[in-house]
Amino acid sequence: MRPERLYLLDIVEAADAIADHVRGRDREAFFADRTVRAAVLHELTVIGEAASRLPDDFRHRHSEIPWADIVAFRNLVVHEYFGLSWPIVWITATVDAPGLRSKIRAILTSEGPPAAG
Repeated sequence: MRPERLYLLDIVEAADAIADHVRGRDREAFFADRTVRAAVLHELTVIGEAASRLPDDFRHRHSEIPWADIVAFRNLVVHEYFGLSWPIVWITATVDAPGLRSKIRAILTSEGPPAAG
């Protein structure tokens, strides 16, 4: 199994990519750009997949993160693509992802560097 730290880094990197994709765009520009919307959805899927692979005990230790909601959003993107609400995706990309990134960075800092192996 991959170390928890690598999944957390996947989340941070995906959130950074989302920030890059939406930087300089307003909501209407986001809605109008199919390629950017697809890229953001991909990164949100990565975040959800990484969250789903974290062990239950880790998620319980960090219950301040809405893990179940993150995984549920990933499942919605993957399995109910045609039912997506683009305004919700916009909020997720511009509000939720940056907030999650900050929380994950705090966890990475508090848990320290990976153990030497």
